[in-house]
Amino acid sequence: MRQNAAMGISGLIITYNEEKNIQQVIECFNFCDEIIVVDSFSTDKTVEIVQKFPNVKVIQHKFEDFTKQRNLALDAAKNDWVLFLDGDERITPKLRKEIIKELNKKEQKDAYYFYRKFFFAGKPIHFSGTQSDKNFRLFRKSKARYIEGKKVHETLNVKGTVGILKNKLLHYSVADYESYKKKMIHYGVLKGQELAAKGKKFNLLIQYSKTVFKFFKAYILRLGILDGKEGYQLSYLQSLSVFETYESLKEQN
Repeated sequence: MRQNAAMGISGLIITYNEEKNIQQVIECFNFCDEIIVVDSFSTDKTVEIVQKFPNVKVIQHKFEDFTKQRNLALDAAKNDWVLFLDGDERITPKLRKEIIKELNKKEQKDAYYFYRKFFFAGKPIHFSGTQSDKNFRLFRKSKARYIEGKKVHETLNVKGTVGILKNKLLHYSVADYESYKKKMIHYGVLKGQELAAKGKKFNLLIQYSKTVFKFFKAYILRLGILDGKEGYQLSYLQSLSVFETYESLKEQN
């Protein structure tokens, strides 16, 4: 049964080969009166699964970058309030209640940060830089838009008031080591293309110094060492993404 907020809200997600996740994400939108999936021509059963839900609209659009896909979803939403989720994110019952309660208030903020609880292959991670991880997930599209030119780690520009919800969003970002490694390398490649588009030039010293510092920051300064083996792996893969960013920039140059 759908739990309604006082006003209309659109649930949004961008997808590519999310057959393992998509049904659970769609179910997280059970209090939304509209759900929009922007799919990059998935080759698995993502679209087939989505089409089983009667209130879901599927838009297929060739992937250029994450920002363009997200803004396309925003443009398609009929409601001003939108809830954006990634395939590896889940809303808890407590967070759902908090969202509905917030939208039922006479006055709301224009955008809300969600803190995220990070999981590595099902194991909760407490440090490694994840303790301060938060993103905008609920906002008025009339007051916010993703900044053009950001190919990865897309940034929402909010022209209004900002709040933070208390309950955390579950973030199952790492299904296993190898898939996360591919993901981080992919992000690095896109970031390198972004830097090249801004006119940045490759520098070997910067590549190695930033790679080393990224590992030191995650593993030592952000206490990744306290997360055991997973903390070491996360810190390594974060630094690998930085290394690949500059490899990508070198190729673009």
